[in-house]
Amino acid sequence: MTSRMTLEEKIAQWRDFLIKNQAISSPDADELEDHLKSQVEALTQQGLDEDEAFLVAVKRLGNLDSISREFAVEYSERLWKQLVLAGGPGTAPTALTGEDWLAVGLAIASAAGVKIPALFGLRLWEGPAQTAFFLRNLSFFVLPFLAIFFAIRRRLDKYHYLVLISILALSGLAVNLLPLQPQSHTLVLTAIHLPIALWLFLLYAYSGGRWRQPEQRMNYLRFSGEWFIYYTLIALGGFILTALTIFIFEAIGLKVESVVQEWVLPCGALGAVIIAAWLVEHKKSVIENMAPVLTWLFTPLFTVLLLVFVVVIVLTGRTIDIKREVLIGFDLLLVLVLGLLLYSISARSSEAPPNRFDLLQLVLVVSAIIVDILALWAMAARISEFGFSPNKTAALGLNLILLVNLTLSAWLYLRFLLRRIPFTRLERWQTDYLPVYAIWALIVALLFPVLFG
Repeated sequence: MTSRMTLEEKIAQWRDFLIKNQAISSPDADELEDHLKSQVEALTQQGLDEDEAFLVAVKRLGNLDSISREFAVEYSERLWKQLVLAGGPGTAPTALTGEDWLAVGLAIASAAGVKIPALFGLRLWEGPAQTAFFLRNLSFFVLPFLAIFFAIRRRLDKYHYLVLISILALSGLAVNLLPLQPQSHTLVLTAIHLPIALWLFLLYAYSGGRWRQPEQRMNYLRFSGEWFIYYTLIALGGFILTALTIFIFEAIGLKVESVVQEWVLPCGALGAVIIAAWLVEHKKSVIENMAPVLTWLFTPLFTVLLLVFVVVIVLTGRTIDIKREVLIGFDLLLVLVLGLLLYSISARSSEAPPNRFDLLQLVLVVSAIIVDILALWAMAARISEFGFSPNKTAALGLNLILLVNLTLSAWLYLRFLLRRIPFTRLERWQTDYLPVYAIWALIVALLFPVLFG
């Protein structure tokens, strides 16, 4: 009885530490506590005493490694330190693991792969035809290596490897057989949409073949948002490093712009894709705490922007002048709004009740719907006057797809705010809709060149 009370006290102490750290919510702490107790019970049945079982169970809570380390520092029993602090802050540096070396090797392979065409006389910046080759095949210089990274981490079996290789190989063959002319609109559309379609397809490898499960799709959405943040930070750091490199060499009379253009930019941009994915996989506890901060910061700003835009259109009676640059800008704006919505959903506890931020999200989505309808109205008028073009058709399709997603999202958000459905219905809608984007991206990338020439 005394031993059981001691164990309960330790669990209560551990739980209080989690909540005081503000790393997780109380419902999540309940779930983790249940998981911890079941782990302790299973380990004691295997022959460990309760103290040992408790320590091992805490160590196995992988998503809370950093919190466990802090707890170990504060409650520094010797055995706890041995189990938890290995490799944590304040300890001696450890060697890279096999998976770390794998990520570094794949990043180097991706960076080197983009230079292989140069051995056959194909250089990135020399002529429209050579640039067109790289635009067609940009995805295949990096995404297969990212697929390998996921496949090895998730330990895919031979069947899943075969599916993965087949899809990538068929996509590469198809895009190189398309009648894409250099400097054509369809070439640019293919270069934009094919990476999007293949990125969504990598959910297959990321989920270990369990891509049909909604929680796996949501995990991949969360991963994609976190990857974007890391990649942006790497890109900003790389930009500063590149600018300083050019500056210091110019100070001694050497021009290195050609080296930067031919080697540093393409190799660094592709290698950073793998490195950013590796960082997300290893630093989840840090980035997950950034998610709500980012959504709380940018959601009000985007909401105000869209509301002001709608009010200005109503007051001035102006219409949207649909040109190619305007189409791109509006599509980008709507995609960013959708990204904010997805990121806020992935960062939110599905058990939490409706709150003011959910109401703000609904206002943001409704504002985006109004802007989307205005853009579609102007687009329809432009098409009726000048006919269809690949750019206008691609933008029209994307806007319609976004309109359906945002409209159903607004309806589900409203019902959730009225407490008529659980939040998981909204999550399920977003994950179920993902294939629509992948299919449309493939249509634009592979069929538009045939339809429009």
